[in-house]
Amino acid sequence: MDRKTLASYFDHTVLHPTATTADLKKGAEIAIANEVAAYCLKPHAVSEAKQWLAGSDVKLCTVIGFPHGNSAIEIKVAEATLAAKQGAHEVDMVINPSKAIEGDWDYLKRGISEINDATVENGAILKVIFETGFLTDDQIRKVCEISSEVGVAFVKTSTGFGFVKDDSGNMVGTGATVHHIRLMREACSPDVRIKASGGIRSLADAMDMIEAGADRIGASATEAILAELS
Repeated sequence: MDRKTLASYFDHTVLHPTATTADLKKGAEIAIANEVAAYCLKPHAVSEAKQWLAGSDVKLCTVIGFPHGNSAIEIKVAEATLAAKQGAHEVDMVINPSKAIEGDWDYLKRGISEINDATVENGAILKVIFETGFLTDDQIRKVCEISSEVGVAFVKTSTGFGFVKDDSGNMVGTGATVHHIRLMREACSPDVRIKASGGIRSLADAMDMIEAGADRIGASATEAILAELS
């Protein structure tokens, strides 16, 4: 795979809570210079990012209900509506993982459906973030089924900010895995695309995800990964 083709898989991301306006603007410059698919940044900066990306082919992406997914459905609908009206082409929404864990599928389907409707009605597409590291395979399959029934554009593994305790009590990050990408590809309808995100830091990581079935790669290390092909 050549560099331009690989770049077309990437959503370059700048989502760290301490990222300043200067950091976000620099992220837009990186996205444009590398001709990636989309630039994903914090929602407060969507209007500015629209100006930064003007004249390029890079799609503008933002996140809602981020990073833990615990906002009320109505708040996520309002966030998605505002983001799309401000110029976001793509909206990455975190589900409420506790609802998947307890099996409240009606709640999840209502939320995904209402948020997808609000996003699409305002000219954008929705990506549904599962935070796969929190869920069992059966729970992931069920959210894939719901997302397919609703007809979202993408399902996505992780926020990059999901942490669990290991056996020693230390907090460790969860992220995209080849197993989860394969599982999501198998469980989703063919029309739903897959985004791998969380912990992808090398060319080998990115290629593993693509070979497993990922259509997009979310990463903050975009430049370093693409440089490995130079």
